[in-house]
Amino acid sequence: MRKISIADMTIRESAMSFKEKLEVAKQMDKLGVDVIELPQIKDGKTDTLLIKTIAGLVKNSIVACAVGMTADSVDATWQAASGAAKPRLQVTLPTSAVQMEYVCKKKPAQMLDMIAELVGTCAKNCKDVEFVATDATRSEKEFLYSAVKRAIESGATVITLCDTAGVMIPDEMKDFINDIKAAVPEIEKTVISVDCSDELKMANANSFAAAIAGADQIKTTVVGIAAPSLETVAHTIDRRGDAYGVASDIKTTELQRAVKQISWYAGGEKKSSLFEEDKAEATESIKLTESSDLTEVIKAVKKLGYELSEDDNAKVYEAFKRLAKKKDISEKDLEAVIATSALQVPPTYKVVDYVINSGNIITPTAVITLEKNGKELKGMSTGDGPFEAALLAIEQIIGHHYELDDFQIQSVTEGSEAVGNALIKLRANGALYSGNGISTDIVGASIRAYVSALNKIVYEEDAR
Repeated sequence: MRKISIADMTIRESAMSFKEKLEVAKQMDKLGVDVIELPQIKDGKTDTLLIKTIAGLVKNSIVACAVGMTADSVDATWQAASGAAKPRLQVTLPTSAVQMEYVCKKKPAQMLDMIAELVGTCAKNCKDVEFVATDATRSEKEFLYSAVKRAIESGATVITLCDTAGVMIPDEMKDFINDIKAAVPEIEKTVISVDCSDELKMANANSFAAAIAGADQIKTTVVGIAAPSLETVAHTIDRRGDAYGVASDIKTTELQRAVKQISWYAGGEKKSSLFEEDKAEATESIKLTESSDLTEVIKAVKKLGYELSEDDNAKVYEAFKRLAKKKDISEKDLEAVIATSALQVPPTYKVVDYVINSGNIITPTAVITLEKNGKELKGMSTGDGPFEAALLAIEQIIGHHYELDDFQIQSVTEGSEAVGNALIKLRANGALYSGNGISTDIVGASIRAYVSALNKIVYEEDAR
């Protein structure tokens, strides 16, 4: 029985919060998804932290990261992904004449050199390298074969052939796979992967046809893009795989529950209740302008889940008015205003210092020192990633676990020494408390944000 690997693109393609992406990665890993694909690093510190955290979090799945189109972007991606138990670097380049000219502004000979250079650079760092040929089914056959050969010669272990335009039907897809196997015999030594668009509503059928013809990996998604459905592909292999000698490691008994949960995180159409549907729509509709009055602002604050005192509502409104003179206020803007304006309390805990150790051959560890009432308290912990290790170290100090409701990081300046702003929401006794932290160190910003929220919880509890 030949195994068909499932590579899921949900996290790569869906707009989710940092926390939601972590939860989806956990679900995918437990479900038996072979490869979890992550987005290319574009928003430097945030995307880097996401990759590092998921790399440390995932135990069984391959963590695949797109490397961009330069040697520097390859290095940056590898630094972020190297801590994964099973890292994979992806070189994604077009092979059709139109896309080569439009996307890369390169002629065929130059494109072959670019493929060799990027794949070779990845192979020097990582033993698992994927070459993704976008628009492969519309490429000139001889050039596509040459591109695949160069990629394999340069160290590619996985070759992904994309039907980007969705022009294939199943019989054509089988012929396409058979033709490339005949023209490039060395491809049999690699993992042959397919990424089929659902433009003609045939992505699932085309993917299964490719597997029958010899493809070893199918790219899927739960929601978000026109690609094969994880649920459909897994069920098809489970129910019809025996007839064609193929199988997958997806835990089909857990599939429906996991897909439903992932769909919710990833913004799919499935809703667990009418109440949650109304709440989601209400949150997404938050948009305030300079003309919004106090009543509207307080209503929006409550929609986000906060119950503030009259004094804090007034502080939030004052800060809102200052910011609203410059721009319309979104949900994220309002979250930041609440974090910086509401419940500003005397700090029970202060950050003294912290040491974070992380890498591809060690378990991430954090040693953190906080000050309380003039006394220094030290905590040390390991974690699935540097962020989790830091939070567990703080929980060790305070002797309490608070539910992490949300975690966001954004850059507030540009350049190699960019300052990052972390926003953390903790839930205690049914109430939300937000804190923010600013630092050139993203883990440091996160620690300060957590302590900021923690101080608000402690102040409220002591006042009771």
